[in-house]
This record gives sequence, C-alpha cells and structure tokens, in this order.
Amino acid sequence: MISEKATIGRNVSIGAYCVIEEGVVIGDGTVIKNFVELRKNTIVGRNCFIDSRVSTSGDCQIGDNVTLRYDTIIARGCKIGDNTYVCPRVMTNNLDTGKTSIGGATVGTNCFIGTNTVLHHGIRIGDHAITGAMSFVNKDIPEGEIWVGNPARFHRRRDAGGSR
Repeated sequence: MISEKATIGRNVSIGAYCVIEEGVVIGDGTVIKNFVELRKNTIVGRNCFIDSRVSTSGDCQIGDNVTLRYDTIIARGCKIGDNTYVCPRVMTNNLDTGKTSIGGATVGTNCFIGTNTVLHHGIRIGDHAITGAMSFVNKDIPEGEIWVGNPARFHRRRDAGGSR
C-alpha cells in the first residue's frame, strides 16, 4: 500500500508488499526492496538502498546514499546521515524505561553500524564512527571513533585516511 499523500522521486524502485504512509518522502534513485514499512513522515534521501523488512516508526530522516540492510528498525525521531551503512538487524528506540519519548538516535555521516547493534534513545554518533557487531550503544560516540561491545566501549580511533 502506497499512500496517495506520499512523495516518490524519479527512478525509485519499490518492491512487493510495502507500506508507505502519508507524508513519506522518497528521494530520486532509491531502491526499496520487499516488505518495507515506512511510516508517516519518514524522509528518505536520494540513491538509498532499503533492504527487505526494514521498518521505520515515522518522523525520521534518512540521508542520501544510505544503506539500511535487512530487518533494521529505525525508531521515531532517528536521523541517519549521508553515506552511512547500517548492517542487518540494527535496532533503535526512542523511549526511556518510563515510556517517555526521548527521541531516536542521531547517526552522523559516513558511519558504519555493525550487525545486530542496538542504538539507545537520544544518543549521538559522530561522523565517520563505527560500531562493532552486536554492540549496545548507550552513550554518545565521538567523531571518528570505533566502539564495540555490550555496553559499547571505546576501541580505537579510525586511521587518518578514514578507512574502515
């Protein structure tokens, strides 16, 4: 189901059994695979790849050239910067333990978020940062740092060239 009140850019590919609600904006050249759910007011940039079974809670922003892999959940209020790669089964949330909406995580540009990572509500991940697979990120990660573990802890800085 694609809402008539969604805005779909040019050369967008949308797979089978997708739900795209009102107020959703999808940028030019984006590929959306099967069983994707983009709830109200989700903004997806240009040239993104949204893999099967990705879900958003709405009111979130996904930058240009972003990859969201299989089974990822992007909570309400999350922001994902340009050129970021999110591995399969990453989960974000936007509520604290009292069910108060804090807002989702903010992920910078050129980041790499490892498989099965959980991003706690309200945290910020700086540009060029990396999280290791199966990390639980409950603190802000400064720009250019690599964090791993549960809870995630500083591992090392990325090299000056920015390679992963």
